Amino acid sequence: MLSRHEAGAASAPAAAVKRPSAPLVIGAIGIVFGDIGTSPLYTLRECFTRPHGLPLTADNVLGVLSVIFWALMIVVTLKYVTLIMRADNNGEGGIMALTALVSRGLDDRQARWWLVGLGIFGAAMFYGDGMITPAISVLSAVEGLEVITPGLNSYVIPMTMAVLLALFSIQRHGTAKVGGLFGPLMCIWFATIAVMGASAIWHDPRVLAALLPSYAFSFLTDNPLGAFLALGAVVLAVTGTEALYADMGHFGVTPIRRAWLYLVAPALVLNYFGQGALIIAEPAAIKNPFYLLAPGWALLPMVVLATCATVIASQAVISGAFSLTRQAIQMGYCPRLTIMHTSERQIGQIYVPFINWMLLFAVMLLVAGFQTSSNLAAAYGIAVTLAMAIDSLLIFVVLTRLWRWNALAALAIVVPLVIIDAAFLSSNLLKIPEGGWFPILVGGLVFTLLTTWKRGRAILLERLNVETMPIDLFIESIATNPPMRVPGTAVFLTSTANRVPHALLHNLKHNKVLHERVVLLTLTTQDIPTVPLSERVRIRDLGCNFQQFEAFFGFKEDPDVPDLLEECGRRGQPFDMMDTSFFVSRETLIPTATPGMALWRERLFVSMAKNATKAIEFFNVPTNRVVELGTQVEL
Repeated sequence: MLSRHEAGAASAPAAAVKRPSAPLVIGAIGIVFGDIGTSPLYTLRECFTRPHGLPLTADNVLGVLSVIFWALMIVVTLKYVTLIMRADNNGEGGIMALTALVSRGLDDRQARWWLVGLGIFGAAMFYGDGMITPAISVLSAVEGLEVITPGLNSYVIPMTMAVLLALFSIQRHGTAKVGGLFGPLMCIWFATIAVMGASAIWHDPRVLAALLPSYAFSFLTDNPLGAFLALGAVVLAVTGTEALYADMGHFGVTPIRRAWLYLVAPALVLNYFGQGALIIAEPAAIKNPFYLLAPGWALLPMVVLATCATVIASQAVISGAFSLTRQAIQMGYCPRLTIMHTSERQIGQIYVPFINWMLLFAVMLLVAGFQTSSNLAAAYGIAVTLAMAIDSLLIFVVLTRLWRWNALAALAIVVPLVIIDAAFLSSNLLKIPEGGWFPILVGGLVFTLLTTWKRGRAILLERLNVETMPIDLFIESIATNPPMRVPGTAVFLTSTANRVPHALLHNLKHNKVLHERVVLLTLTTQDIPTVPLSERVRIRDLGCNFQQFEAFFGFKEDPDVPDLLEECGRRGQPFDMMDTSFFVSRETLIPTATPGMALWRERLFVSMAKNATKAIEFFNVPTNRVVELGTQVEL
């Protein structure tokens, strides 16, 4: 947007340089690391208590600890923090931004189609992850009540649902007011779990031997089947790594790296190793080693702190789903939905009601259906590992096509990463019957919706273009046979800059008049996060008092027509809003057997179009100045 947002967006990089790093580091700790930071609640326990869990022996504990440590070092530190976070799209990260980079780096149309499709599928899988993360995180935290006294077991599910209902209900108010608490609270969380782990290590420092890679190697080679099965639980330690990349646009690369290296990673390692020391000394503690690390008097405060931490982790995923949805809308993969801004100062804080209540419904079903965090852990991991594998494939294209690396050097880095991702993914595929089917089902459904909308819009534009004419030819006919002109300005919203809008043809056909000034307005979203204000509008005089305005927005921006016209006024093209009418086409879509899409997909596209937010609402066009003209289109 222009008057409210773009000025801030344009100055954001300069402001980010001048801002102190400490607040950014604390903010990153609060927002970015919530998911991976709450993984110690259940990860080590799941390695030994799953249906195919490992025998609880000292060697297995040390082996698992070593694999967890090196997974954190290789997957998080080397792959994401060191390598992938260098691949930014004008400062923005995440799988959608990486997909946009790949799209620009490939000339082969077929290869681009496959790789962009992979990126979109990875983005679709995020929604499955966004449903499971709040459920497993909050449920595992509230399960601490069972450690305090088993009699509270019956309250776990109701309390979990109450916390989740409260969490999703406050989304419409935004996180601006409470966001400042996230960072300090998560700092307390990481400091606390680090102290808990260090205390246990102090009593049995032998577990520190697991830092040696030889323990991980021996564990993986001595019992390859058991180790392979255990990887499905070990991967829970690295869930949330995508958030490091996706949120780098909010905080920058350096604060996220510092937060990870100086606080988050050491705290996680200390806690995991502390849990290992505890269960070696007291095997019965495997039922909930995280909470049993704490002294008896600290159990209730830890349950409260863990619940707060998991709510923060859930908040980050929910906000990520909102942001991803807006990016999908702007890139043409999702129908227009109502988007509300919850902060006057921060453009990134948005609320999408449909996504919010859809997530709540799914999360409640997950909690009611799976009952325990251990059961949910069976559904967790597939979406994460698949997204990590897709990231590895996409980064290879970035390395070789955009950064011009030698192919052998790129393969030397990417192949080991792909092997690790494949090992994690294949181990998680074994969990499909136990619940792993859920994120695959959700991802498949979302991918179908996204691709159906993208393809449907392309077919719709093809059909509309057949029924219209080039704008230059139309202007020539107007010059030859001028119709009656009436005072005022008419703005016709059109998605094709070089064709005559249907609304213009219908208006001329039925009303037999044209306005004194006619503006053809096209709003285009580019594959970059934001468009500089200087490049916002391109204006072309077509003759006969016709003008063509092409406005460009980034995929993280919200087009706003009144703000856009204000900017045009500053460029010498003023608009009197009381003397301006906006004309839009309203298509009635009819599925047919005409080649294009399968009939069921055409019907799905029509249903999505009927439920999409109107263009005039999405673009913030003044409703009392709008004229809608309908047309019927056979798909």
